[in-house]
Formats: sequence, structure tokens, C-alpha cells
Amino acid sequence: MEEVEREVLLEVARLMALSARTAPKARGRDHLRIRVLSGEEKERLAEKMEEMAGEYEFFRRDAKNVREAGAVLLVGLVGEPMDLDCGACGRSCAELRREGKREGRGCAGPVCVVDALNLGIALGSAAKTASLLNADNRMMFSAGVAARKAGMMEADVVIALPLSATGKSPFFDRAQSPPKFP
Repeated sequence: MEEVEREVLLEVARLMALSARTAPKARGRDHLRIRVLSGEEKERLAEKMEEMAGEYEFFRRDAKNVREAGAVLLVGLVGEPMDLDCGACGRSCAELRREGKREGRGCAGPVCVVDALNLGIALGSAAKTASLLNADNRMMFSAGVAARKAGMMEADVVIALPLSATGKSPFFDRAQSPPKFP
């Protein structure tokens, strides 16, 4: 049954990718990057997370979840101003373009708030698809940051959704390690 579950989870991840891609986006602008990981790529992601656990202890716990997952969906955003000058980011769209991106500890920014909302809508749509197909999942900032740092996705912000098909979800009731930010 393990092989069947792995194949089904890959198909669920592909359907989640479709849900993220077709989710509504402001002004019809799609700045998303989407990728499905399994096998050796998934293991490489878990290894990068463990490597980063010195800086973020909870990455070690989440790496275990990535290893237990049958597949991982990465959804990233290459942010671009939406030319609305809404001011939510504290700048005009022209200022955002002029200033360019600065690399942070896990993401690059600033990112247009409207673009970030598009990412959130796409992630919610992907998680909904997993739920409809009875696949356990959890959105992980940690795995997304590690995927960026490992060069698995070129995007300003990346969120990962590992998937599982077991009798009990490995993504909840986990040992809590408090976030440790220096």
C-alpha cells in the first residue's frame, strides 16, 4: 500500500498545484512559482532544514515531518508591485521598484501586499484541494525558507505544503519547540 499512497500523494500535489495556479489573482497578474518535490529532492530539503536548525530550532522538528511526507508542494512568489499605490507596504509602487529587493533571513522583500494576498489565496486553494482529497497537509514557513536557501525555488517568499496519507496526521500534535530567533 505504501507505493500506492506515494503515487496518490504525488497526484494530490499536482492537483493542489493546479488549484494554486488557477486561484483568483488581483489584476489577473500571476507571480507564483509552483513545484512538487518527492524522493531525493524531498530528502535534500529535509537535510537543508536540519542544517538550518542551528539558527531556527523548530526546523529540526519540521524536517522530520518533511521526511514523513509522501510529497511536498512548494508555492513561491516573485513579488512585483501591482501599480495600485495602495500604500499598504509603506511605499509607492515606484519606490518599491526603485529600492529593489533586500534579502532577509528567510525571504526577500519588501513584497507588494496585494501580491502577498494572492499568495495566501493560492495557498488556501491548494490546502482546500488537499482537504477535499483527504490528504493531510500543513503549511510550513520553515520548509519554504529552506527550499529557497537550497536553491530549489527562485522566489521572494516560499511556503511548503508537505502531504501525508497515514492513520494519523504527522503534522499536528507535534512536540513543540519554541521559535528561537537571535
